[in-house]
Amino acid sequence: MTSNFEPEAPTFVFERAYNNDHQFLFAFPNQKKMPNARQIQLQRLYDIVNLCVQRDDLPRARRAWSILARCKEINWKAMWRLGITLLESDVRVTESNPHKIDFLRTMLLQLQEERERILAELVQHYILAGRYRDALDELEFYLPSFPYRDNAVLYVYAGLLCIFIAQPLESAGANEVEGTTYDSNSLSRAQIFLEHAKALDPHNIVASEFLHKLHSMSQRPGPLSFASHDSEDETRAKGCQPSQPKRRRNKF
Repeated sequence: MTSNFEPEAPTFVFERAYNNDHQFLFAFPNQKKMPNARQIQLQRLYDIVNLCVQRDDLPRARRAWSILARCKEINWKAMWRLGITLLESDVRVTESNPHKIDFLRTMLLQLQEERERILAELVQHYILAGRYRDALDELEFYLPSFPYRDNAVLYVYAGLLCIFIAQPLESAGANEVEGTTYDSNSLSRAQIFLEHAKALDPHNIVASEFLHKLHSMSQRPGPLSFASHDSEDETRAKGCQPSQPKRRRNKF
């Protein structure tokens, strides 16, 4: 009696279980559960960039970034926050420089889905650089358009910048309040921006507190005064300085 017994082939020869034992330090954008060899290399390179930034080794981080940004799988524009960090001279010190401002202005035009956050970051870098008027001009240019007009935070920035610009240069100190002359036009614009921010976000405590401060300043008796910057023709036509300056209204 013959038996036609055929031994079964071992499963490990034909089937190989996937073993994803790769450990990465930082969350990679669009990370896949089963990455191939190239994706693993990209994630390793992304770890190197971030690890060098954490260790304040910016030259090596920039070299790794230059390789990573050339890969077609990487949307380097979506990593604009990391790009700003690589433009630092020292990651332990938060400061602004012209390269950062130029980079953010470029990203503002190219990365549409992140433009509100980029504009807020751009305004902060203008402020860090002491370019307060440029920061306000940038906000006034974009705020009337969508989607910026629905962002309460941007209106708060614009209002606070108007309040800062309303102060004369010699009274920038906190102790020089009495006898200070403020620009009434800038304060009126600040009130408009802050009221718009409060309308968008009624629980915005910054807008509420500064609106209350502006109201108390306008009602305060004493040497605190407000200067109006009318043109020479308007001044001659009126014959005297008006007690209540005309409020400028912006269209949003």
